Amino acid sequence: MERRLCVLAASAFIGAAVLSSAWVTGQLTTPRVDRAHGYIGELAARDQPWTRLFRTGDVLAGLACLTGVALAPRVREEWPGWLALAAAGLFTALAGLFPMDCAVLSDPACVPASLAHRAHVAAAVPAAVAVPVAMVVLSVRWRAPAAWLLTGLTAVAGTVTLTASAAGQLAGLAQRGLAAMIALWLVYVAVRLLESDVTVLIPGPLHVVRQGSGPAVLIACGPGGAWCHWDAVAAELARDRLVIRFDRPGLGLSPASPVPPTLHGEAARLAALAPEHPERVTVVAHAVAAWHAEAFARLHPLRVAGLVLVDPPCPPPPGRGTSSIGRALGAWLPALGGTWGAAALARLTGPLAHRLIAGCADTHRIYRGGRMPATIAGEWLARRDMAGELRDIRAEHRLPAVPVTVIRTRRRGGCPERLAAELGARLVHLPAYGRAYGPGPGLRLLPQALRAIADAV
Repeated sequence: MERRLCVLAASAFIGAAVLSSAWVTGQLTTPRVDRAHGYIGELAARDQPWTRLFRTGDVLAGLACLTGVALAPRVREEWPGWLALAAAGLFTALAGLFPMDCAVLSDPACVPASLAHRAHVAAAVPAAVAVPVAMVVLSVRWRAPAAWLLTGLTAVAGTVTLTASAAGQLAGLAQRGLAAMIALWLVYVAVRLLESDVTVLIPGPLHVVRQGSGPAVLIACGPGGAWCHWDAVAAELARDRLVIRFDRPGLGLSPASPVPPTLHGEAARLAALAPEHPERVTVVAHAVAAWHAEAFARLHPLRVAGLVLVDPPCPPPPGRGTSSIGRALGAWLPALGGTWGAAALARLTGPLAHRLIAGCADTHRIYRGGRMPATIAGEWLARRDMAGELRDIRAEHRLPAVPVTVIRTRRRGGCPERLAAELGARLVHLPAYGRAYGPGPGLRLLPQALRAIADAV
């Protein structure tokens, strides 16, 4: 999938190069624009016959550049250059949305006065500045002769364009040379992406935290949760027990996995983290992790001492697995999580989303990486298939005779009650606390809820 993303990103940059070169045909279709002295942007001026075509081309060129940056693999040291290239694409698209009133240099009678004309100039200037900045920064990082050659030629063309504009002579000719260099640079970026060595995701060791000593307690986070969300629970239990917390692949501090999650895989993960037989472990699981815990208990009955299920979800109706589109998207998500687009999305929305859901700041900065939203989306897409796996496991494996406690903290939904009846579990209802939990119970855990979990263990 990583290789395919590079191909898509390269295709987007080539598309941006082609669309930004539409001025070549414009020399023939718009003869009123002076080829030697008129700006390229004058082809899209409101008073020109093909204004809509060239405006659309500018917008699509900017969006194609943005798409290429969003799909490019993320390399931490290169972020200033890719950010500048994304800014160039954004401002190019904005310049296309707000055209000139008329051909400023080609038409002596042109007197621009509209707000759209001013917006075009305000967007075109930063777009013209962002491109050479991106070229310089990325050339410094790549250290490739071809990159430096194109950057040098672009710098020369830019200098000539500024000089010609100040002199009022041959500005259009110089700007066309500059546009040609920029188009060549975009093609070079595409070729570099196609020739780059793609790093395939290789699952590394999970982030695991062990605290205290005594009988083992294994804590499984809910969707989007991390080990730190259970600090209050772990501190309470670690007084006389060994508390094991971990981050699932792609969450918290654990590296992402190249494949979508499965219920059997999550049950095997719990089995790998639990102490070896004959020692048994009590599993505390939140939300969808309750499915993981139940599957682990049914598949490994001799290794479980008890289950504490906090707000277990309702499984989807039987016979409705993940759609083919959902599975295809889930297969792409691990690779998409390593792109600049995912990193930008997480940086812009992650801290705010964490504060809104959890009620506290993301002090560990774990919600600012692109892998986190991709993993959360992948787990959500895999829910229906996991529910099908759970039904099959329930049909083939009996639940061991161990104490099970279901804790309900939400005011709506009868899933905890139904699950408690099915498993013969003790139901603890905490209706006064409403939504006391965010992605993990440690976020806004009230003392009474903390006590209920500790008592259940």
